[in-house]
Amino acid sequence: MSITITTAPCCWGVDDVRNPHLPPWRRVLDEAAAAGYGGLELGPYGYVPLDAATVSEALHRRGLFIVAGTIFDDLVSLDRREDLLRQTDGICALLTALPAPPTAAGQRFPAPYLTVMDWGHDERDYAAGHPDRAPRLSDEAWQGMVENIRAVARRARDGYGVRAVIHPHAGGHIEFEDEIGRILADVPATEAGLCLDTGHACYSGMDPMEMLRRHADRLDYIHFKDIDRAVFDRVMGERIRFFEACAQGVMCPIGRGVIDYPAIRHLLSDLGYEGFITVEQERDPRTASSSLSDVKQSRDYLASVGF
Repeated sequence: MSITITTAPCCWGVDDVRNPHLPPWRRVLDEAAAAGYGGLELGPYGYVPLDAATVSEALHRRGLFIVAGTIFDDLVSLDRREDLLRQTDGICALLTALPAPPTAAGQRFPAPYLTVMDWGHDERDYAAGHPDRAPRLSDEAWQGMVENIRAVARRARDGYGVRAVIHPHAGGHIEFEDEIGRILADVPATEAGLCLDTGHACYSGMDPMEMLRRHADRLDYIHFKDIDRAVFDRVMGERIRFFEACAQGVMCPIGRGVIDYPAIRHLLSDLGYEGFITVEQERDPRTASSSLSDVKQSRDYLASVGF
C-alpha cells in the first residue's frame, strides 16, 4: 500500500478567510514541515496567495508540495456560477504552476486535486449531523447544484488537467448517505471523483468504514479526522453550527477519538487504495498555538498503525 499522509490549513483553524484570527500562511507551512508532513492543501480560496513564484519559493524552502486546492462555497445558487469558475481558474492555474506531488503506481488520478464542497446555508449548518431534521433541496435546486459542480469539474479537467473531487461536508447540502449516493449518480465519474472524509461521515451519522467500502470505485482522495465522543454527544443535543462545534473541540487529534484507524488501514489495504490521505482537525484559529502538537500527534499515531 503506497499512501502519502498530508495535512491542511484547517488544522490551524483556517476555514473562513474573513476570520481576523487566522495565522499567517507561512507559519502553517513551517509547522506542517516541522510535524513531518511532506505536503498540504492550499486551504480556502484567498488564504495562500495565488502568485506561483511566491508560493513555489516558500514550498521549496520547506521541502513541501501542495496536494489539493479547495472550493468551499455555495454550490447551489445558479448566480454563483461565474464566481465558482473564477475560483476554479485561479486555484487550478496556481496548482499546475507549482511543483507536482509524487504519484503512486496505483493512483487513479495524479494530484493535485480540486476538492469541491458546498457551504453557506444556515438551514443546513444548524442541522449538521442530524439527517432527520436537515431540510433537503427541491429537485430543481438540486439540479442547479449538480450543474454548478459539473461546470467546475469540467473547467478544472479540460482547462488544467486537474481532477475535481466532491467532498461531502457536515452542514452543507451534500452531507448524508442519500445525498452522497445521489450526487455520485448525477455527476459522472468521467467528470469528478469523491473525497470521503472519515470525520464528517462519523459526525453525520455514517460508518466511515462502510462509506469507504461502498464508494471505493469513486474514491480518488481521502481526508482523515477523529471525533471526541464526549464533545460530540454534547453538541448533538444543542442547536449549534458545525464550526461552533469544532471550536468546542469536537475534532481531536487522530488516535484520541472514536474512529478505528487500524481497521481503516486494513480496509484500505484490501481495497488497494493508493495515493494521498490528508489529516484535518477543524478548530478555532485562536487555539492554533496547539496545532503543531496536534498534527504531529496525528501523524505519529497514523505511522504507529501502519500508515
